Amino acid sequence: MSDDHKTPGTTRENLKFVADANEKVDSSTVDSDSKVIDAEWSSDMAAQDEEADLQEDFGGIDENMFAQVQEMMSKMEKADELEKENADLKGRLGRLAADFENYRRRTQEDVAQAEGQGVSKAAEAMMPVFDDVQRALSIGSEDASKLIPGLQAVQNKVLTIFAGLGLEATGHAGETFDPQWHEAIQVVAGDNDDQITQVYQTGFRMGDKLVRPARVVVSKKD
Repeated sequence: MSDDHKTPGTTRENLKFVADANEKVDSSTVDSDSKVIDAEWSSDMAAQDEEADLQEDFGGIDENMFAQVQEMMSKMEKADELEKENADLKGRLGRLAADFENYRRRTQEDVAQAEGQGVSKAAEAMMPVFDDVQRALSIGSEDASKLIPGLQAVQNKVLTIFAGLGLEATGHAGETFDPQWHEAIQVVAGDNDDQITQVYQTGFRMGDKLVRPARVVVSKKD
């Protein structure tokens, strides 16, 4: 047999092979598309079935009522979420309150400790004064004339200690009366107005803060 005689048969076989291949491709494409459509349809049907089941649970109520039920259920879910958030906030608030209570307690302890140290330092600073008074009294009991100089030395030492603490004495004879620092307990006639003539009790100030007013006698012109 010649090659020309075999060609028609071979061509028919090729055409049949191509046709079969196209049919398989079309079938595969159809099957794939069908699977996608089936999946979408199944999802829609599942949602419809769920909604139908819900409607059936509520006795076949109408659409408006069913929408209200769905809205109410949505609000209930949100309420649950808000309740969880509220519980979380309460927990955080409780921890914050506990931290603040611990901070307040530590602060009180620090203040008490600082006050104790301040009192201890003040007492320590006054101990030399006590020693001087004790010596002055001992010397004065033997010779009374030496008592006044000893007490004056003690007074100067106390003023020096006060100055180290930031205290300044106020209220001296001859000063102009100032109600911010002085308290007039008596007014007497004099050559000048508002002049301190006598001091009953020395006052003390610390910068612009009055610690104790000076109790004084003030003069007034007739």
